[in-house]
Amino acid sequence: MNEALQPATASSAASGSLEPAIEVRGLEVRLGGRPVLRGIDAALTGRTIGLLGPNGAGKTTLLHTILGFHKPAAGTIRVLGHEVTAEPKEVRALIGYMPEGDSFIAGMSGVRFVRYMAELSGLPPEAALERAHEAMFYVGLGEARYRPIASYSLGMRQLVKLAQAIVHGPQLLLLDEPTNGLDPPARRRMIKLIRDIGRQGEVRIILSSHLLRDVEECCEDVMVLKEGRLALSCNLAEERRTNRRFLDLETSGENARFAEAAAKLGCETAVLGRRVKLVLPEGVEVRDLYKVAASAETEIRRLSYRRDTLEDIFLKAMEAPNGGS
Repeated sequence: MNEALQPATASSAASGSLEPAIEVRGLEVRLGGRPVLRGIDAALTGRTIGLLGPNGAGKTTLLHTILGFHKPAAGTIRVLGHEVTAEPKEVRALIGYMPEGDSFIAGMSGVRFVRYMAELSGLPPEAALERAHEAMFYVGLGEARYRPIASYSLGMRQLVKLAQAIVHGPQLLLLDEPTNGLDPPARRRMIKLIRDIGRQGEVRIILSSHLLRDVEECCEDVMVLKEGRLALSCNLAEERRTNRRFLDLETSGENARFAEAAAKLGCETAVLGRRVKLVLPEGVEVRDLYKVAASAETEIRRLSYRRDTLEDIFLKAMEAPNGGS
């Protein structure tokens, strides 16, 4: 990220030890007397965090609670060490927010709108104008910055929303469905920008989306909501390392003897005619299966291997009873 767009205050990321971007304890939120968020407990320490869940799961409500728009009915929520209810101004000063819906002011050009948002975030007018130009160039709208936002395409409007979210140099960036409605080239452009911001290490990101692909491409950690409850909170890399490894083998020979020998190694096995399906335990590698196959007089003709994808992880969270894991 350009120097002008870096956080105005030193972040914990620079110190080498990351405090939780968001720490939620027993959080409950009611809207119109109806429970929307229910007993959420999570501490999210990653630099880029994906907030997943089906429509109506409570993702936007959680973002709005972080911003202080909704008062918790119970529990607490802390942003970079600051309690949202007790320190609302301090929390908002740390946050850049890109809403899902358009929230523009009629008649404004792109750069004027971004400058105005920078001033609302506390920057003096001269610094706000300078950073507005920087932000517009950073997201790729430098040549269109003087045009009215009303003349922008959908992709351009999404980019100007991103520009206003980063213009004041936040430490935490909240992105609500940033690729919603974008065509493939515009989506790739947005994803690249989000990944670039995350890789700089200066800004923590929470990306709320119902699109698994967006989260898989951008995020280190994942938080999954289901019916207002926490269904899963994990680090993607660690989850994949501990996830089971699946093998599908096409074989010829003594399949039953091969499956029995593989089971002695700790593998879960299923024989389906000429195919053998296996789940490898920790410590057992594919090369070990070839040794077992040779001793069992079984020929492995074809082998496919995979770990759980984010889709598998998400679906398991959705299928778990009562959410929560």
